[in-house]
Amino acid sequence: MDVGELLNYQPDRGAKRLRDDDDDDGVDPRSKKVGRDLARRLERDDGEDPSGDRKRILEKLMDDDEDADDQEGEPVDESSVKKMILTFEKRSYKNQELRIKFPDTPGRFMETELDLNDIIQEMHVIATMPDLYHLLVELNAVHSLLGLLSHENTDIAIAVVDLLQELTDIDTLQESEEGAEVLIDSLLEGQVVALLVQNMERLDEQVKEEADGVYNTLAIIENMAEFRPGLCTEAAQQGLMQWLLKRIKAKIPFDANKLYCSEILAILLQNNDSTRELLGELDGIDVLLQQLSVFKRHNPATAEEQEMMENLFDALCSCLMLAANRDRFLRGEGLQLMNLMLREKKMSRTSALKVLDHGMIGPEGSDDCHKFVDILGLRTIFPLFMKTPKKMRKAGTVDKEHEEHVCSIIASCLRNLKAQQRTRLLSKFTENDCEKVDRLMELHFKYLEAVQLADKRIEGEKHLQQRVHQILNLRGGSVKVVRHIMREYAENIGDGKSEEFKESEQKRIMDLLENF
Repeated sequence: MDVGELLNYQPDRGAKRLRDDDDDDGVDPRSKKVGRDLARRLERDDGEDPSGDRKRILEKLMDDDEDADDQEGEPVDESSVKKMILTFEKRSYKNQELRIKFPDTPGRFMETELDLNDIIQEMHVIATMPDLYHLLVELNAVHSLLGLLSHENTDIAIAVVDLLQELTDIDTLQESEEGAEVLIDSLLEGQVVALLVQNMERLDEQVKEEADGVYNTLAIIENMAEFRPGLCTEAAQQGLMQWLLKRIKAKIPFDANKLYCSEILAILLQNNDSTRELLGELDGIDVLLQQLSVFKRHNPATAEEQEMMENLFDALCSCLMLAANRDRFLRGEGLQLMNLMLREKKMSRTSALKVLDHGMIGPEGSDDCHKFVDILGLRTIFPLFMKTPKKMRKAGTVDKEHEEHVCSIIASCLRNLKAQQRTRLLSKFTENDCEKVDRLMELHFKYLEAVQLADKRIEGEKHLQQRVHQILNLRGGSVKVVRHIMREYAENIGDGKSEEFKESEQKRIMDLLENF
């Protein structure tokens, strides 16, 4: 084995969270990449004799496996975590110091960079103990980790991203709410989203490791948004919204990162007028319409691409909840695109119907309603009103959902249209011996019957409940006693089938108690 092969060698760092399409070979590719990167720099350094550095690095690399085995036997407690954090701080400072002293001589800081990467990998064990997250904050490790997101070596920055992704895993955060709150507060105070976005800007997604880094960065943002939904506004304003729109419209083949971007975008826009307004100001409506126009005449090629399409439609529906975005939607010819999708009879038709419903509902949709009539939209919507197409049923759309959107669109038109457009709409109901009126009454009685059945079921449940209370009163019993017994029963349910069955059954019983 020659020197180059030895420099490329890295020991097993243990398994890390991988994307679905990664090979789970048990070796952390990030550690190997740091070694390769530094080796290339050393070979390019013509001004120094690196033989001494090479010797030290080779000795270190060959001893790493033994060190890793020794560390596996050490117990993980508060003391060991403190020691680990202090080691991380020392190695980070040493690497920074040598990089400043010898910026053009990689051999001088090569060993410290490997040491820094090693300790970052070791710190993944802290993610198994969220109760100790407060140590990361108290010992200033969070601030140091955020500083490394702008490290000159992108491999170190990506290693930090991987660690943060593990630390913010939503299941882990929910294990210790107190520890999670402390960590999230510290990350937000350090402008974590802005730093993550800046790091993603410089990553090259043509390189697999860097593409994984982008994916894990998005996972961090999703984890934090799920734990604390209120941070979506702040995250969007720190450059995330602009980066997502730029990435979504990038002319590169569809991949997992584009799907994830569409999902994060939809999350940011949920019940949040601030992010909806920001997207509109960034010409995001046009970006969404451009990306969706691909599915006007073509169905998504895969299930993942279909999921992305639906995410973009959901994002567009959220945006249309803001009146200002309806004007942008109108100017961007969004109505024309949705109308064409309805006519083309592709998979996008169902979602296009939903978008039209959101765009035309309420008094803010008046302009869209008038434009819809002008582009001959009535010719498209009324055949869908008369009958749910079979293709929609095959696509998984139930009749109820289809009928709801179509009826809502027509109701919006009846409310908002004036003058000539209103006359054109009403004339549609007189065509073919008023067949559309017949269909309207058919739908009325269909849903009236459903409401009546629901009312009877509710009345029946109330009667049973009253009967139970009556017997309890006669026998001197109490509802509180029944609730106490059922809670005790729920707490003592065994897990004979599975832990999941136990949890779901406990939840079912507690839900019943709330309504008792």
